[in-house]
Amino acid sequence: MFSIIAAIGKNNALGKNNDLIFHIKEDMKFFRATTVGHKVVMGRNTWQSLPKKLKGRENIVVSSNKIKGADKTISNLEAFIKDNLDTPEEIFIIGGGSIYEQFLPYAKNLYLTEVNASPEADIFFPRFDKKHYHRKTLQTGEQYDLTYKIIKYSK
Repeated sequence: MFSIIAAIGKNNALGKNNDLIFHIKEDMKFFRATTVGHKVVMGRNTWQSLPKKLKGRENIVVSSNKIKGADKTISNLEAFIKDNLDTPEEIFIIGGGSIYEQFLPYAKNLYLTEVNASPEADIFFPRFDKKHYHRKTLQTGEQYDLTYKIIKYSK
């Protein structure tokens, strides 16, 4: 099963200049706790933006070229989706924008940290119809004058 995890602004802002917009401590803790022990799938730009490989997770990068340091490189996304769509294992999609867009129709869960801000961005989370999901608030908080909610959307 595919699950998406991201922090987004009210305007669906995800990132700018190949970096995260929001650096909220509790969101980072939630991301780590939720994804450790699982496969994480990301695009090449997301991989390159990481300071290092994500420990305790199988790092899978979508790219037409083999990615040094990644545990696995996927060049055929359609085949990967088909091969893993019905697996009971939760596989986390961690970015970027085009990877989220490609996996959104197949994701059973969306773990979204929704931040009450609309910052400038050059990468945005794809729009989705929330009425097709069950919504559960997992956590709320505030940091740096930003309020946020960690929401789990499930199909």
